[in-house]
Amino acid sequence: MQRQRWFTPYLLVLPAVIWVFVFALWPFLNTVVLAFTDARPLRPARFVGLENFGKLFEDERFGYALSTSLLYVVVCVPLLTFLPLLLALLVHNKIPAIGFFRTTFYFPVIASAVVVAIVWEFLFSGSGTVNSALQFFGLVDRPIEFLSDRLLLIGCAVGLTVWKGLGYYMVVYLAALGNVGRELHEAAATDGAGWWRRFWSVTVPGVRGPMMLVSVLVCVGAMRVFTELYVLSNGSGGPGGRAMSMVMLIQSMGKGLNGQIGYASAISLVLFLLTLVPLAVVGVLNNSDTIKEALASRRVTKAAKVARAAEEPAR
Repeated sequence: MQRQRWFTPYLLVLPAVIWVFVFALWPFLNTVVLAFTDARPLRPARFVGLENFGKLFEDERFGYALSTSLLYVVVCVPLLTFLPLLLALLVHNKIPAIGFFRTTFYFPVIASAVVVAIVWEFLFSGSGTVNSALQFFGLVDRPIEFLSDRLLLIGCAVGLTVWKGLGYYMVVYLAALGNVGRELHEAAATDGAGWWRRFWSVTVPGVRGPMMLVSVLVCVGAMRVFTELYVLSNGSGGPGGRAMSMVMLIQSMGKGLNGQIGYASAISLVLFLLTLVPLAVVGVLNNSDTIKEALASRRVTKAAKVARAAEEPAR
């Protein structure tokens, strides 16, 4: 058998490295550079330092976009962390036709986000199905402007995100529930634990790792929400653009021949730093034992140094 040349592994990895550099690393570095310039299309960029970041604190649109994204995170994270778990528990048992229900729950995941958002817009429009039903049953006298009110628009978008993401995270929890021993539930039931106690003391600890992963994925996805709000508001971001997300604001500021590419890049950099927060939190939580051991070891070492320093004068 012919021995491979020393450069063969590097040659095999080279296409992936080029792909990552061209489509991920280089655009990111270019965005960081542009964030400190007044770059616009068809005109040379000029370095302006932190001027773009200073404008963020004065821009009312950025405040609305940031609050919209944070509100999205606060609502979506608990809903998409616990509802898929309950759904996974519902379809975890092997009963007749359970495969049909699993497929049905997963179907929204494979549906196009744009198509689903258009359907959602039809449901919640002034003459849509929801308003027609409410008026038919006499619950309201006139149509509710779901897509013209900032909070109602965000609520509709959150509902769309939750409905579309339930099936995906359900599959994640289904895989995790397979690793939770049935004997633990049987032992807890033997000791007299009810379903709630078994859920909180056996199921939740058993899926703690996947639950943290789901929370981070939902948090990052909620910070980067775009399609739902864009389609439901017809690209306007709601009344006065106050329901824009961070990504919508970036797209709005950077598009066209008069687009403020430098300012949009500054917003992109802020969004990137915000998405690092949940990743850092999960990293700390996952390595909490290691961090505690390191801190304890450091305290012991410091105490030993102080003790040696106190003994030296006595000698």
